[in-house]
Amino acid sequence: MPYVVGLTGGIASGKTTVADLFHQHFNIEIVDADIIARQVVEPNTAGLDAIVEKFGSNILLPDGTLDRRQLRERIFSAPHDKQWLNETLHPLIRAEMAHQVAQSQSSYVLLVVPLLVEGGLQSMTDCVLVVDVDKEIQLSRTMERDKVSREQALNIVNSQANRQERLAIADEIIKNNSNTDSLLPQIEALHAKFVASSKNRQQGTL
Repeated sequence: MPYVVGLTGGIASGKTTVADLFHQHFNIEIVDADIIARQVVEPNTAGLDAIVEKFGSNILLPDGTLDRRQLRERIFSAPHDKQWLNETLHPLIRAEMAHQVAQSQSSYVLLVVPLLVEGGLQSMTDCVLVVDVDKEIQLSRTMERDKVSREQALNIVNSQANRQERLAIADEIIKNNSNTDSLLPQIEALHAKFVASSKNRQQGTL
């Protein structure tokens, strides 16, 4: 089993940018929970079959794929449906995450989980890396990227674990208040540390 670095952070913190830099510069494999969450509800999957059985075939688009907008609207107005959806999909997502991690061939693997804190998924990692950003910068990035109002951006930020909760579980922190150029020196130092930790564990000394 490879050494697993759990990468997390709030919306617009720069998780994708950080993960991409690890991959581009050091060829580190990435397992992305958001991508897997889409994969487990693709046509001919147990996840999509369960959703259709629960909500009916009207939950599908004409091409047979999931109508995500309609599903979001349904669970937004029905907390018990949201709970059912989470209880149905989360085990599938965790199982696929574990499968992809086990298949990794790089010196360590980045497990990118936006809701790592909220989902209590630290147990799937050897080390938690938090991409940290000041709240005001996070809000302005969210407004610019997603074309939403400050109020909407604030609602999204407040719906997630707060900065203190994420930092409380962090083993390592990347500060991303500036531009991408400030990230690479931090990533280079962390890469060396993760490689060493991976080797130590393989040698049975961690």
